[in-house]
Amino acid sequence: MAIAGLFPGQGSQSSGMLAELAASHSVVTEVFQQASDILGRDLWAIAQSASAEELNHTENTQPLMLAAGVACYRVWLGSGGAVPTALAGHSLAEYSALVAAESLDFAAAVKLIAERSRLMQSAVPAGTGAMAAVLGLEDEQVVQACATAAQNDVVAAVNFNSPGQVVIGGDAAAVARAIDAANALGAKKVVPLAMSVPSHCALMRPVAAELADTLSATSFNPAQIPVLHNVDARARQTPDDMRQAVSEQLYQPVRWVQTIRHLQQAYGAELMLEFGPGKVLTGLNRRIERRMQAACIFDNKSLDAALALCAGEAA
Repeated sequence: MAIAGLFPGQGSQSSGMLAELAASHSVVTEVFQQASDILGRDLWAIAQSASAEELNHTENTQPLMLAAGVACYRVWLGSGGAVPTALAGHSLAEYSALVAAESLDFAAAVKLIAERSRLMQSAVPAGTGAMAAVLGLEDEQVVQACATAAQNDVVAAVNFNSPGQVVIGGDAAAVARAIDAANALGAKKVVPLAMSVPSHCALMRPVAAELADTLSATSFNPAQIPVLHNVDARARQTPDDMRQAVSEQLYQPVRWVQTIRHLQQAYGAELMLEFGPGKVLTGLNRRIERRMQAACIFDNKSLDAALALCAGEAA
């Protein structure tokens, strides 16, 4: 059975995440400790007991989710789980996928994410940016709402997550106007998101320029497993192409629907496995393709269920 390995990004973090898995698999705390040593702060303590505000702060959330995805993936492999046919990560978790594909060394990825999150946080002062999930509209309607609301500010559709779910982001005032426009178009619901930085919009273009030197100095290797990038749901072959893709990802939308469908069509994926806390991607994937099998791995029960699912198919 062809398996696609998926990694969740910001929004999947929660206090106490992966605690049960860590109690049974020491690799979890080992991964967090390696990242903590590099960053000079205790990521595991933050993951287990930080306030929601601290947990949701971009400079904490990004390395936390990188470590969480890599840890769950290593638990999977260490438990006899099959190597995926292809990989993808949502937003910052593209770096988790690149680590799993052996394109990026984990330590290098931690340093990259640390600089990425620092630049993102500094690019938009606290309170001046916003993100929201728009439910129940067609993609084109959300794009129209953003165009109507911009008025010389920045607001755009930044995550095409599933049919009927599009995330918008940009300047806080423009996002507020876009929410009003989306409601006027008949949105079923609009949910403000707990993000301290509006990702994947034009406000992040300067960050890509500032990150360029760090990316150039970081060693990328040919992927041992194809990684589909957010910007166009296509894999890259060369290190320079990978650098360009993760750079453009900062200010281009995440095309998750396109990614899932390309995993099916081009790689024959029959099972989507989500490596990381929560079930966000599993829920999205079921809305994209209800017939697709999906499972998540974040505690012992979910790990056993995923292993059994793969064993059953193999039998």
